[in-house]
Amino acid sequence: MIAIIDYEAGNLTSVARALRHIGVECRITKQHDEILASERVIFPGVGAAGEAMEIIRREGLDGVIRETIEQGKPFLGICLGAQIILGESEEDNGTPCLGIIPGTAKRFRSEGIKIPHMGWNDISIARSHPLLEGVDARAQFYFVHSYYPAPEKQEDIIATTDYGLIFASIIGHGNVIATQFHLEKSGRHGLQILKNFCSWNGRE
Repeated sequence: MIAIIDYEAGNLTSVARALRHIGVECRITKQHDEILASERVIFPGVGAAGEAMEIIRREGLDGVIRETIEQGKPFLGICLGAQIILGESEEDNGTPCLGIIPGTAKRFRSEGIKIPHMGWNDISIARSHPLLEGVDARAQFYFVHSYYPAPEKQEDIIATTDYGLIFASIIGHGNVIATQFHLEKSGRHGLQILKNFCSWNGRE
């Protein structure tokens, strides 16, 4: 069973529908025992990092997330989930995040682009990863975000996207991987990555 972490965001049910569409059992939950007993964990997200982190800490989910990762369970972050796993976000002049992967969620500042970055865009694969198996190199994915992940270490960048600047659109380390784009809104290519996650053993 896959646990979808419930931190009161608006897109949890769309991720659950996508998983059920590919025949995968899942549960939206904030119960610590259910998350810790799951085979793998997804943290999808929309909204603001500060508000999300406030709820995560209030519900004690920060410790649960760290424990599941330490156990070696595959962990997938989606959109905001690719930002809160970093050390901090530039939102509100600095929002402390989970610190699972060293780095910062930075705000787009390039001139001549619309913020948020919204719509379909390409990814350029920086290094191979099991979650990208069977994904067409020309595939496009759906983005909606004003901040982007900037890991400290180049080796934590799996794919990049060009939107006024080249930014990391897939990051990962060990049994943790996260996409800045919305897998559940990215058609068959997004579903392929979800399928790959559901069979991934957490090793690169």
